[in-house]
Amino acid sequence: MSSPRAAIVAGCRTPFARSGTVFRDLTALDLARACVRELVERTDVDTGAIGTLVMGQVVPSVKAPNLGREAALGAGLPKSVPAYTVNRACASANQAIADVTSAILLGHLDAGIAGGAECLSDVPILHSRRMAQVLVEAQKAKSLGARLSAFARLRPRDLVPEAPAIAEPSTGLSMGQSAEKMAKENGITREEQDRIAYASHRNACAATEDGRLPAETCAVHVPPAYETVATADNLLRRDTTLEALAALPPVFDRRYGTVTAGNSSPLTDGAAAVLLMSEEKARAEGYSPLAFVRAWATAAVDPGGQLLMGPGLAIPRALERAGLQLSDVDLVEMHEAFAAQVASNVQALESESWAREKLGRSTPVGKVDRDRLNVCGGSIALGHPFGATGARITTTLAHEMERRHAKFGLLSVCAQGGMGFAMVLER
Repeated sequence: MSSPRAAIVAGCRTPFARSGTVFRDLTALDLARACVRELVERTDVDTGAIGTLVMGQVVPSVKAPNLGREAALGAGLPKSVPAYTVNRACASANQAIADVTSAILLGHLDAGIAGGAECLSDVPILHSRRMAQVLVEAQKAKSLGARLSAFARLRPRDLVPEAPAIAEPSTGLSMGQSAEKMAKENGITREEQDRIAYASHRNACAATEDGRLPAETCAVHVPPAYETVATADNLLRRDTTLEALAALPPVFDRRYGTVTAGNSSPLTDGAAAVLLMSEEKARAEGYSPLAFVRAWATAAVDPGGQLLMGPGLAIPRALERAGLQLSDVDLVEMHEAFAAQVASNVQALESESWAREKLGRSTPVGKVDRDRLNVCGGSIALGHPFGATGARITTTLAHEMERRHAKFGLLSVCAQGGMGFAMVLER
């Protein structure tokens, strides 16, 4: 008897939009709800068969901290469907997919939805610690005098709001600063980074024009009037050139740096989700699976070293668990947090010293064929809603594998805290 397999039946995402633009008045819950509802409608899945919904989110709302459960309720799934939220930073949706896959393989459920959402237009802005203490004290006050006495102790500095930190708690460096550090230490040139960014836009534009990416995208009606309908990603630069990218100034090291706004992923709002089923369930319901999950792996590196090198460890682990070599893979999707990070991880996979010192093996993992890397564009061109990117990548890879009759596909994501995630799909 063959081993059970988890099938990727379908995937869907909202348009990805630069933060502060078309989705500026929405929340991650709004986007997640719209995406999950569309996925259910497109697949005409029996919602009573959905065993769970798992969503990834990196910057949660204090008003709806369990995005998964609220999205399930808001999307019209039965109230009996349990749901929860995961946070593995930029690999959160990947973790959600892995969680649902695990439950299917264990026989705990036959079908589930996994994905993620992020609305960086709606990040929580916090009061200072002192202001919070005064508000709590005032709320507990028994009289107007006591309430006024609490507020009287406030000073102007206590009124300054605190935005969420963008730096690594363990190092104090932002991801951009860490990418700059990696570029310098690994000898990644500005020219190579700009070529990766240019390829991202070029491939994404081609996949948009020929309908591949629009087929994966749903329309979102934008409140309050609902007259505006977002139907397409708004980050693509169809007119970009290598010369235009080369003219942009570095951001994180203005004198000697190579990391620019053009070769980095932008702050983005969006949601994405996939429908997974056991192979037996999918076949019985008449679905033709896009792909099956063959294996996955996670890894972590010292954040104080090269923060975004987790994929360089996770990829060989996932390949080993799948019983494959990198040369067996037909398509590769690598999350483009920064072009410097992509170039560094590709370099590591091809490096004898990385193989020997980090992996304990005598030969490199293998060479990544750039013509099969991010063939529909990547996060630099399409954007990066932290909690959603993993589901976007999984959906695109599965569809492209179907179109090309590819046998194996590989995806990877780097994540905050020095983490990495990799997954192998098969057809």
